[in-house]
Amino acid sequence: MPERPRISLKEAALPAGHRAYVVGDIHGRADLLAPLLERIAADRARHNDRQSHIIFLGDYVDRGPTSKDVVDMMIDLSRADSSIIMLKGNHEAAMMTFLQDPLKGKRWLHYGGDTTLKSYGVDVDLATLDEKSIDRIIRSFRRKLPDSHLQFFGTLQSSFTLGDYFFVHAGVDPANPVDEQREHDMLWIRNSFLSHEGLYEKVIVHGHSIIPEPEFKENRIGIDTGAFYSNVLSCLVLEGDRKEIL
Repeated sequence: MPERPRISLKEAALPAGHRAYVVGDIHGRADLLAPLLERIAADRARHNDRQSHIIFLGDYVDRGPTSKDVVDMMIDLSRADSSIIMLKGNHEAAMMTFLQDPLKGKRWLHYGGDTTLKSYGVDVDLATLDEKSIDRIIRSFRRKLPDSHLQFFGTLQSSFTLGDYFFVHAGVDPANPVDEQREHDMLWIRNSFLSHEGLYEKVIVHGHSIIPEPEFKENRIGIDTGAFYSNVLSCLVLEGDRKEIL
């Protein structure tokens, strides 16, 4: 097989006439999402001759206090605007595992799932978790989780491609072509991706790995600025060969 062409950050561009807004990990911070959406709407209005896209990189839930509100906002947004792209994060995947098999997926409760459950009105005491309490928790969660929310989690995409960019939650396995990635890697990968310096067929735009400020590397752009504790929810704006933070 011939070597696939590689592209660097400097060369990467969107198709002419397109403008993309890429939002990092929200993690239950509706209070940060609401003003950011207002800023995006105002910016889109100023560039209304472009075909715009809003791309969310996943991890809507966990850690922050208002996961349910965030999901409500995302559902309303998707119903009102067909240009919205919503990707799956590892925290959504972990929650779905818990819903399907609570004992197998109980680890989710310990890395942010407890705050998500509280936002749905389900009490959790991590100090006293046992099989009986997990059974109580899952029964209550299944009753209180709206069908629209379950449908939302079930329809999230693993990745999205536009122009010279590949949008994904965590990253890609450098050993495999971009279009042959496993979903598990796209949701969970970290060290082998972050340390890789070689170019890919696309520039990878990702969240998942927290950094103090957006990171622009030759082969990737990372925009998870740890909103749940830093109070900074970052949005990358792409148009032509320009890469800016809103």
